[in-house]
Amino acid sequence: MIQRASGGAASGPGDLSRAGPFSDQVPEGPYETTGAHDGVSPANRLTLKLLDGVRHLYAAAERHLGLRHGPREMPMIIHLVQCHLSGRLVNRASLGSASGLSYGTANRMIEAMLVGGLMVQRTRTASGKSVSLHPSEELLSRWHRFTQDAAGILGTDGHAEADAATRSRAAPPPTPPRHSLPPPPVLGTRLQLGRSLRVLMHADPTFMAMSALKKQLEMMLGVPITSNALSIDRLHKAIIENSQLATSQYDIVACDFPWFGEMASRGRFLALNDLLRDSHADLDDFYPDALATSRVGGIQFGIPVLATAELLVYRRDLLLDAGVTPPRTVDATVAAARRLHTPSRGIAGIAWNGGRGTPVGHTMIMVLGAFGRSIFDLRATRFGFDAEHVRGEQMRPTFLSPEATATVEYLRELLQYSPPDILRMAWYDRALAYASGRAAMAYSHSLLAPLYELDSHSAAYRKSGYLPHPTGPSGRPVVPMGGYALAIPANIAPGRIADVWTALRTLTSASASKLYLINGSLASPRTSVSQDPEVQALSPLIAAVDDMARQGLVRMWPRPPVPGMAEVIAIAGEEIHDALSGLKSVQAALQAAQDRADALMRARGYY
Repeated sequence: MIQRASGGAASGPGDLSRAGPFSDQVPEGPYETTGAHDGVSPANRLTLKLLDGVRHLYAAAERHLGLRHGPREMPMIIHLVQCHLSGRLVNRASLGSASGLSYGTANRMIEAMLVGGLMVQRTRTASGKSVSLHPSEELLSRWHRFTQDAAGILGTDGHAEADAATRSRAAPPPTPPRHSLPPPPVLGTRLQLGRSLRVLMHADPTFMAMSALKKQLEMMLGVPITSNALSIDRLHKAIIENSQLATSQYDIVACDFPWFGEMASRGRFLALNDLLRDSHADLDDFYPDALATSRVGGIQFGIPVLATAELLVYRRDLLLDAGVTPPRTVDATVAAARRLHTPSRGIAGIAWNGGRGTPVGHTMIMVLGAFGRSIFDLRATRFGFDAEHVRGEQMRPTFLSPEATATVEYLRELLQYSPPDILRMAWYDRALAYASGRAAMAYSHSLLAPLYELDSHSAAYRKSGYLPHPTGPSGRPVVPMGGYALAIPANIAPGRIADVWTALRTLTSASASKLYLINGSLASPRTSVSQDPEVQALSPLIAAVDDMARQGLVRMWPRPPVPGMAEVIAIAGEEIHDALSGLKSVQAALQAAQDRADALMRARGYY
């Protein structure tokens, strides 16, 4: 029989008195506990968490949607918003049916929502007898705030949800971030444009997003949309050919920023100043340089729909592994490309536009900007160059400048550390080479960043860093701005102008711009959109470009809207390609480019 040790004697190794079956000091395996238990089983804890979430959802709905009849209104609101976002028409009968309520109750609820400003009705026919029902701007704003709360409650906002046990059941969910733009509402009156609104677009992610949103945009405008999306050179040709018709085939055209000088000087676009004044349009939200690119001689000819920044993008992981510091000068860029260039692994040091014509022409003029020179002899300012007030000798190209020579020599150095097909590469090709892991760095527009910022299968997904263009010896950091603005052809039928202007303003609004970004674009022309928390959550690129813009680095002067710009780019693209291909010396190519550009500009009487 085992006995306890008496008195104060120490217990020996065989003494089990400390570990007896009723001891409160040493638990018996995993089942004996020393502390209090909350008495809630794991299954019930999950149920309580779900009930807690449901209760918070109800509270959020009451708080944001102002439900007057309790949860009975939710099916009606949900159906209304669903149809708005998917571009499906709703009438009284379909909304009443979706509500699950009796005929009388549903109609009373519809009337209450109309009177309360949560719903609008719009005539569908000239007689006004047929109407459609839509969520009002107020309801969409409330719904947006509700969904932000709901996302946090359900843990679907992209962030790790705090454990329910750490949150007081009496406490409301965290306040959603402010300044988040709601979805755009429908116009109060359908546009009277006959069969359709006719749009000529550029084929890129922003306009592809617009195409994907076609039904919703048609719902907003109340008219079908027909569109034609073309590559950059074909788009330029189509705009010119359309302007030569007696009456325009298009209501709205997308124009590349640097073309506006030419288009305005040739009278191809409608001046918008009077329309802007009469509609009390607020343009302060646009990035200043984006707006200035479509303004010529103080007259606005377009409204930006996307603004893109050409950056040096690099793989953070590859540079870190190679011990390479992200390059900020052209010499450092050559050294980094040399170090990262590993053909045995299928990785080139750097990708860029080297294709003949417009692609390498753009590369030349934008890299030239980082060497401290504009492609035209513009007046210098403390911000770079004045690209908005250009006349006379300021329109003379600068192919014979020392900076132009240094730019081409720099591109020649990069050739040996570039992909084998570099002299055939254009915008999409270089972005794809980087996205697929075939290039460690690239000069690339943010317009095509969705290839690696939004595609989780990309080798560069969430591994990219961004810098302004690396500078030459006399240059300073600059981020060349690109993009498109929507314009109205000058030869449009006069009777269509008012409604087309309403459509253009709607398609370039802040809420519409946000819609494009959350549906596949990453090119924002507005500060409010770039700083929207939901937009910034899409990619770190958004905040990076916005920060560079606020520092004054994103500028339009490297691609100024000077008349003849498209032709000068084409000339550069042919002559510089000959130099890079070895068909001409650098000096011979630059002299030929200067002679051809001078002849063009003189023939047009610019100087």
